[in-house]
Amino acid sequence: MTLDPLTLVVFAPLFGAMAAFVAPRAAAAIGLATMALTGAAVAWLATEVHAAGAVRTPLGGWEPPLGIALRADGLSVAMLVLTTGVGLLVSLGALDSFKGTANARLQQYFWPLWLLLLTGMNGVYLSTDIFNLYVMIEVIALAAVGLTVLSGTRAALRAGLEYMYASILGALLFLLGVGFVYLQIGQLDFAGLIGAEPSAAMSTALALMVVGLLLKTALFPLHFWLPSAHANATAPASALLSGLVVKAALYIFLRLTTYMPLPDEILVALIGALGAGAVLWGGVQALRAERLKMLVAWSTVVQIGLIFIAFARAGQVGLTESWKAAALLILAHGAAKAAMFLSAGRIKDEIGHDIIRDLDRTPVRPTLAQFTFALAAISLIGLPPSLGFIGKWSLMEGAMAAGYWHWVAVTMVGTLMSVGYFSRVMAGFLRFDRVRAPVAEHQGWALADLPPLVLALGAIGLGLAAAPILSFIELGYPFGMTP
Repeated sequence: MTLDPLTLVVFAPLFGAMAAFVAPRAAAAIGLATMALTGAAVAWLATEVHAAGAVRTPLGGWEPPLGIALRADGLSVAMLVLTTGVGLLVSLGALDSFKGTANARLQQYFWPLWLLLLTGMNGVYLSTDIFNLYVMIEVIALAAVGLTVLSGTRAALRAGLEYMYASILGALLFLLGVGFVYLQIGQLDFAGLIGAEPSAAMSTALALMVVGLLLKTALFPLHFWLPSAHANATAPASALLSGLVVKAALYIFLRLTTYMPLPDEILVALIGALGAGAVLWGGVQALRAERLKMLVAWSTVVQIGLIFIAFARAGQVGLTESWKAAALLILAHGAAKAAMFLSAGRIKDEIGHDIIRDLDRTPVRPTLAQFTFALAAISLIGLPPSLGFIGKWSLMEGAMAAGYWHWVAVTMVGTLMSVGYFSRVMAGFLRFDRVRAPVAEHQGWALADLPPLVLALGAIGLGLAAAPILSFIELGYPFGMTP
């Protein structure tokens, strides 16, 4: 039996999670070793996809529809690289964030939960069976709720309960859609979806699964659980939840709406309208937020809406190209938002609070964390040369070419609002006139300062590599297209 990078990418973090749970004293070492092994497997898989275009393996030698096959193409590997890269850097930051006896419990449970989360996300990106996708999103939900309540505070527990309710409802809707698909075509793999004839049952299945996924991605007005969950989790958990977890449901959404019979123009327009609602409502709430982490959480609602606008930028006819703009925004948001949550956590740890109006009153200034926050904001606002700018430019370019100028207007309004709410924070970083004590000496940088800085620089630097990224994500024809 030969070693297969596809199975290694999924099962290495699964066995790592079990080992970290059984041996909690060595959980950090096991977690880092597992991340290194998973990263090596992803790199190996990337080289194979670059050479062959797509890589596929049936689990246990059983081909669909009786078995389940794993498949990697350019888009799925790009998502794996994002997940592994962000996850490795967050893991390094967690070493410093959770050090000390007071955080021993956090250290003990963070690693198995995180590795279980990684298992589910990697499984989503490689699955070609929609029931297996359901299983993977349930694995993700189980681990994500655990990470949300890890701090043990009353606010975190309440947020975790809301997250759990939303996740269960979303999963049930998705499972109902899976049942409709099986009753209609008798198989659940992507190949069967591509060849399925349009019907009322398939439309109902798509609608159920889409609503379930929209609930899991927290698209407006189904976003009620996200701000509290992301704002009240620990900084490493917030970075994983916002930077990575919501991307899995977004990825499934992109796959399903392309493999299944094409959605109606009304559905595409509705998705875009909900995205516009997320951009506007999330922007208003971010402008009103009193805490730094809550502001960052509301900006996630905005960015999710922007990704759905990218999906709908050119209507039903433009779906074959619009996924590229959505994919660029997903990659940009993953790196930048993880950096922003980690830096916000560092700021809170250093000055003792994250109340925005009092950021300029403290004599302690965590300068590197503040600089990192500003760099991440550059990508989320969409300033050049960041990858966020490239994604927004692709969105607006496609919308203008199709004559959908209203999406351009919403994107521009959202950009101006993001400048407004991020400026609230950065003004506090730059003002010293309200400090009532001598400015304290710099306390030095910590290991936890490095991961968010690398992520923020990556979010900006990847914009310079946008053309190679676009070429790579098209490898293997991710959405069933033929040459």
